Amino acid sequence: MSALARVVRAGVGRRRVQTVVIGLVVMIAVTSAVLGGSLMVASRGPFDRAFSQQQGAHLTAQFDAGAVTEAQLAASADAAGVAGSAGPFPNAELNLTSPTGNPMPPLTVVGRADPGGAVDRVEVVDGRWATGPGEIVLATGEHLRLPPKVLGQRWTVSDAPGSPAVTVVGLARSASQTADAWTTPAQLAAWTGPDGPRAYQMLYRFTEAGTAAQVQAGRTAVQASVPAAAFDSAVSWLDVRREATGETVLLVPFLIAFGMLGVVMAVLIIGNVIAGAVSTATRRIGILKALGFTPAQVVRAYVGQALIPATVGAALGVVAGNLLTVPILAQTDRIYGTDDNGVALWVDAVVAGGALTLVAVTALAAAARAGRLRSVDALAVGRTPRPGRGRWAARLTSRLPVSRPVTLGLAHPFARPVRAVSVVAAIAFGAAAVTFAVGLGTSLNRIQEVEDIADVQVGQPHRGPQGGPPPPPGQPPRPGQPEPFGDPAAIERVIAGQPGTDGYLGMARSEITAAGITGELDAVAVTGSDAARYYRMVSGSWLTGPAQIVVSTPFLTAAGKGVGDRIVLTDKGVDIPVTIVGEAFNIDDDGMQVVTDIATLRAAEPELAPSTYYVTVEPGTDARAYATALTAALEPLGALADGLSHEPDEMIIIINALTGLLSLLLMVVAGLGVLNTVVLETRERVHDLGVHKALGMTPRQTTAMVIASVVVTGLVGGVVGAAVGVLLQRTVITEMASSVGFRLPDAVLDVYGSVDLLLFGLGGLVVAVVGALLPAGWAAKTRVAVALRTE
Repeated sequence: MSALARVVRAGVGRRRVQTVVIGLVVMIAVTSAVLGGSLMVASRGPFDRAFSQQQGAHLTAQFDAGAVTEAQLAASADAAGVAGSAGPFPNAELNLTSPTGNPMPPLTVVGRADPGGAVDRVEVVDGRWATGPGEIVLATGEHLRLPPKVLGQRWTVSDAPGSPAVTVVGLARSASQTADAWTTPAQLAAWTGPDGPRAYQMLYRFTEAGTAAQVQAGRTAVQASVPAAAFDSAVSWLDVRREATGETVLLVPFLIAFGMLGVVMAVLIIGNVIAGAVSTATRRIGILKALGFTPAQVVRAYVGQALIPATVGAALGVVAGNLLTVPILAQTDRIYGTDDNGVALWVDAVVAGGALTLVAVTALAAAARAGRLRSVDALAVGRTPRPGRGRWAARLTSRLPVSRPVTLGLAHPFARPVRAVSVVAAIAFGAAAVTFAVGLGTSLNRIQEVEDIADVQVGQPHRGPQGGPPPPPGQPPRPGQPEPFGDPAAIERVIAGQPGTDGYLGMARSEITAAGITGELDAVAVTGSDAARYYRMVSGSWLTGPAQIVVSTPFLTAAGKGVGDRIVLTDKGVDIPVTIVGEAFNIDDDGMQVVTDIATLRAAEPELAPSTYYVTVEPGTDARAYATALTAALEPLGALADGLSHEPDEMIIIINALTGLLSLLLMVVAGLGVLNTVVLETRERVHDLGVHKALGMTPRQTTAMVIASVVVTGLVGGVVGAAVGVLLQRTVITEMASSVGFRLPDAVLDVYGSVDLLLFGLGGLVVAVVGALLPAGWAAKTRVAVALRTE
């Protein structure tokens, strides 16, 4: 074995604490980087990947069952430009009632024997597919909000003959959103009565479908291949894509930000720890040079000593990162509808290779700097600080009303400012990362709270196409939207008079256009005593009367307007001049939704009435009991109340889990960095410790001195890290929202309280003290004779 190899082996074996610290730091950093990189990959074009994995339908077409046969529909698969098809599937719009008696919105139920096929391979995410009578599979996702633990529940098909019961046997996801529920074709025929389903569904994939014009060309070819009266309607995958992308418009940047946090912090912490480990070995480098080692051999020796534990740590980090990432990806799969089974191998390779490269480069730079020193200088630098350095701090701390060992410890960082800076940097990195991660997660929770304020929803049972009277003349409800109330004033009197009511918001919907903006816009006309609480204002003020609107940033950008400007809305051919009085944070319809007082649109729609009310109950009121009592009071008016679930969204759960996980990992790494530096410094100062002990310093005083030596660096690192974390949080979240066209309200940005900031700042001190406990104990146990003999 060569002398160089013996030096490397001896360095790894003798400096066990440093070896373990480097291995653990690299392992944790690689773990967080694998997790972060995998999240970044999973968040890249999630809808497109899910659509491709499920062979989604470019066109979902509805046909009149009375005007076309199944054979004719099957033959439409040969139309020009059609690459594949599935169907025909019978379908109908049905009303289901939950076990608690709450009706669901009208559901598009498709009769489908199995979830597979050449087009729209529906993914069963829980349970199984419907195979027999009395079974149904419900669609998951934001399109249909389901109550918790729905699997296995027995629901009622309220508008089918005899209102039969049906068991929810599965939950499934269609990237194309082709249905709200699926059952067997025979069961659907039984539910729709003797005439059977009135519509067929066909799903098509085209050879070219990247643009609206290409999809329209395919639709035209399909329409020409069937009888003229058969084609009812169709939905393009581009519309589905736009809606699905809008649902995750802010969630995807959050996951990307968390992924980048893991990667960036891994880079910073590995560099800091490796640099500190090599720089504290300057005296040993001087010994090696005195024994005849060349600068190149010194560099190779220390790069090798760093790479051996780093390689082991990187391998363990890849394994740990994969183990942690798989369950996280399983959750993002449920949200995105993707089918990513595990971490991409190239992510593992890039992260591990990058970490080892970073270790080698950092060790090379630090060792080369020390290797260029003369042997005498290296020996002097490694043992004692420069004469006179830090004396001003020692004189200043000596005036403090604390014991002398504590003042010696407090002054120590100023004697070795470079090493003190490395400790500050390690703590600051951890504190900044934790502050940033907690702030980012809290901001996302605040965004969720904006959409989760109401406790109770008031609507009326839907009278669907399978029976019952038609909608009121002149006011057909939009597909999937509830019908308006006939006497909204009476509804509002009952809500306002119900004990426990804190406030309510009535909502009516309409389609309008706005000057300077192409296409129709969704207008929400509001009424109620407390409508303002249901929106978070970015700038301006809330509505105070008619002829005013509140909009979001994308609307203002598209229209080229600002708060205070005038704009003309057109509703049913009637021009309505309005003033933009406020900018709210509202992501509905990609931020293009217009909110106004209901009196504004009644100039064009005199009969416009709310179709839904959202009620907030007083603090301490049981929302479920309130909803039951309100339903009893509203029953004579044909309305019912339903409690809203406030269970956290799946994405919120993921973000909170990531916040806790990354915070723990990064704080552990910061503590290891402190441990590494303090251990090496304590061992270099062992002769000084022997002198102090010979002069009467007790083990307890020795422990206090070592711990006190990291108090200043811990406080400074914590304060700096907390400040940087707050700045990062505000900058990053603002840029994230800006990248998708939104501005955020102060309630989402200002998430730190004074107590939070104090805890983040003191967290650096806690990490420093915990990291110094082990070397402090070692210093306290060191015998005087051994310490004095050590040179």
